[in-house]
This record gives sequence, structure tokens and C-alpha cells, in this order.
Amino acid sequence: MTGTPPPSRPGDDPWDGLRRTTQARIGLGRAGSSLPTRRVLEFRAAHAAARDAVHEPLDVDALAARVSEVGLGEPLCVRSLAEGRAEYLRRPDLGRRPADLEHLRQHRGADLAIVLADGLSPRALTDHAIGVLTTLVDALGGLYRIAPPVIATQSRVALGDHVGEALGVQSLLVAIGERPGLSVADSLGIYLTHDPRPGRSDAERNCISNIHPPEGLGYDAAGRIAVALVQGSRQLGRSGVALKDSSAAQAVEAAEAAAVEHVP
Repeated sequence: MTGTPPPSRPGDDPWDGLRRTTQARIGLGRAGSSLPTRRVLEFRAAHAAARDAVHEPLDVDALAARVSEVGLGEPLCVRSLAEGRAEYLRRPDLGRRPADLEHLRQHRGADLAIVLADGLSPRALTDHAIGVLTTLVDALGGLYRIAPPVIATQSRVALGDHVGEALGVQSLLVAIGERPGLSVADSLGIYLTHDPRPGRSDAERNCISNIHPPEGLGYDAAGRIAVALVQGSRQLGRSGVALKDSSAAQAVEAAEAAAVEHVP
């Protein structure tokens, strides 16, 4: 006797295995002519998380206390000309210009500066700034003199150019909260600029994106790329489109060399 097939179980969904490998929304299914209620609620929750990540203010005091424990001294705090979050979102130009940097000039003399900027996701800075900063200091501290870290609020990437010029450094790394999406609301990016000064264009920067372990790029991997880019920029005398990340090739060469050494 034939009958209706048993109801499908979650494990029977052929999309389940693929969903575990990506944060993209795939195989959502349908209920009649619409999406299943579960998928609609997941979308709304992700949208709310992205919106909250943009508007959530950065707790500067709490972050500064954690940054001071990394070993670079007390952090220096700056802000852009944007008076609040609403103006920051409406006026990107104000987020690229600092309100006051005079207190930075007494700290000149380093080779490299690291700016921790809230950007479009202060939550990303709260979640990942210390992990990224610690990794960068461990990777770069033995190679270059690093200025006291700078915490920048209501900041766009280009504000770092003013900071780098005020500190007189040759290499600038800006770790900034990236624009939240419906899959990730706390992703951090690192931008490298060689010889930072106002007027630098985005074509003169290198970006390490999607830093948000465990799903995204890990701190150690980001640190290796940053070291390779900083070293390459200082040898080449420029950053941006003229500079390519060679860290992966260097890792392969090192692995091959190690393998050859162990050949009997």
C-alpha cells in the first residue's frame, strides 16, 4: 500500500551541509509564495544586528583600559569633526578630518602607528581590537618602533592620514570597523598607508578585510599579512595598487624549504 512520505527531518535537507560552510543565505525554502517564517525572522534579526552595530557607541574608556595593558603605553584619543553619530553618517567628509591633533606631536619619533577607529561598526572594535592590536605588536614590535596606539571615534579611514602625519611615522595601520552586513556585524578591516599625509587616496592603501574569527580571517593570519605589507611598502617606498600581498607565497616557499631540509 502506498501512502504519503514521512515528514522530512532537518538532517534530510540537502542544503544543511552547505549552510555549515558559509554565512550566506542559501536554500531558504518557501512556504507557499513566500519564505518560511523562520527565515523571515532570521533576516529581520540580522538586519537589526547590523543596524545596532552602526549606531552602538564605542565605550572609549573601557577600550582604552584594555589597550593600555598591551604594552605600548597609554592610548591617545582623537575624534573627527563629526559631532555625533547622525552627523557622522550624513557627512563622511567630517569623519575624515580630525578635531585636534596637537597632543600627538609630542609622541613623534616612531616608525609605525596603529589607529583603532570605530568606523561603521564600533562593535567590531569592541570585539576584535585587542586581539588585532596584540597580534600586530607581537609581529611588528621587534622590527619597528611603534607609537602609542590611537583610538579614533566618529572616524573614517582617511582620518588616520592626519594622525600619521602628526606622529611623523612612515607606516600607518588603521584597524577600523567595517560596514555591517546581513551576515556579519562585527567585521574589522586593517588599512596600510605608506608615508601617511592628508590627501592620500584609497588607491594608495592596502586593505586586509573580513577579520572576525572564528568565521572570518583570524588574528594571526591578519598579522602575517600586515607584516608582509609593511615590509613590502617600506622596501618599495609606496603602498596601494603598486604593492601586492606576498605573505602566502612566502609561506609556501618556507614550507617547501622546510620539506627539502627533511629529505633524507
